[in-house]
Amino acid sequence: MSYIVDRRLNAKNKSTVNRQRFLERYRKHIRKAVSDAVDSRSITDMDRGEEVSIPADDVSQPIFNHGQGGSRSIVHPGNREFVQGDRIARPSGGGGAGGGEGEASNSGEGEDDFVFQLSQEEFLEFLFDDLALPNLTKRALKGNASFKYEHAGFTTDGVPAKLSVLRSLKAAKARRIALSGESRRLLKAARAELERATAEGDEVGARRLMLEIEQLEKRLNRVPFLDTNDLRYNLHVKRPVPTSQAVMFCLMDVSGSMDQQIKDMAKRFYLLLYMFLKRHYERTDIVFIRHHTVAKEVDEQEFFYSRETGGTVVSSALRLMKEVIDARYSPNEWNIYGAQASDGDNWNDDSPICRKLLEDDLLPLVQYFAYVEITKRNHQALWREYQQVARRFPETFAQRQIMEVSDIFPVFHELFQKREAA
Repeated sequence: MSYIVDRRLNAKNKSTVNRQRFLERYRKHIRKAVSDAVDSRSITDMDRGEEVSIPADDVSQPIFNHGQGGSRSIVHPGNREFVQGDRIARPSGGGGAGGGEGEASNSGEGEDDFVFQLSQEEFLEFLFDDLALPNLTKRALKGNASFKYEHAGFTTDGVPAKLSVLRSLKAAKARRIALSGESRRLLKAARAELERATAEGDEVGARRLMLEIEQLEKRLNRVPFLDTNDLRYNLHVKRPVPTSQAVMFCLMDVSGSMDQQIKDMAKRFYLLLYMFLKRHYERTDIVFIRHHTVAKEVDEQEFFYSRETGGTVVSSALRLMKEVIDARYSPNEWNIYGAQASDGDNWNDDSPICRKLLEDDLLPLVQYFAYVEITKRNHQALWREYQQVARRFPETFAQRQIMEVSDIFPVFHELFQKREAA
């Protein structure tokens, strides 16, 4: 039996190629483990790696077997007990049922599940796989930090790594043609004359022509095949990359009806969003807005950890969002997004105002707005008003409900899943 193993190593002496193939092969198991990990972790422990367990039955490796018959020799390194021709007895005894579960048994064999550790980078890669901001378009550039190298022709100076062999050979051939054109013409004429003199029996003329041909051939041989002036190198220049700049508004209800469990689920949702944006979109601003009866723009620390609370007027957050857009984020230059989380409890007279603010002031400016309602109760007036908004703006507005912690990641994934280009 033969095993073929790819032993190419990376800088940390790990087989990167094999690991990437393994992760791709068991993507379904790993994604499930990542999703389960998000549900069970605390807010401050969301981005570390994860231990993944794969059932032993699913871990199979392709192997090559020798066919039946034939004569072959096998060398077992370290053998000090057996010699050629010895018969080796089958190992006696049995194993447990495997997996660490079930009652003890005096028979049967099994294997434990295969367990390996996902790194932090791999965990985040699977966590945010197939996600993207919807309707992202290119706006004005924000700074000049993003560049890419483009091929811009060839140059006579450069490093050996950028040597263009084909261009160098073409230049060498052109030089040889230019320098040896006259000599090759004279050589061709001399050989024709030599053939004629030989045919006519002119020995003196033939010796003279042979001497002339020899001198012309030496002159041609002195033309080098490749000269330093023939070398051509690939030229690459840095060009700025048009970058899409975006802003995400995070609107969180912190009113008295939002108990600690609901607030914790809202924070988990926003933490996923925050990690996703920071990982995939370097040029994205995030504006944090907390609201009860009054809305306030806060920093990241206060947004996630402040204990301020009060009544509920959702429209205050939407009005503040519009004011910030007017002051700092022109829709002509920015892709504008919004994500709102609430338990759905709102002052009844305020819910129609929220719908009007969205339809008239915000949705015409934004690329996408997502509303998440975290509650186990029946939907109230705010949800019903937002349903009218969703029917009018199906491409730029979405609303979902979260009832349990286990709903957070599936809802987040559904709201920001990559969409096929229209």
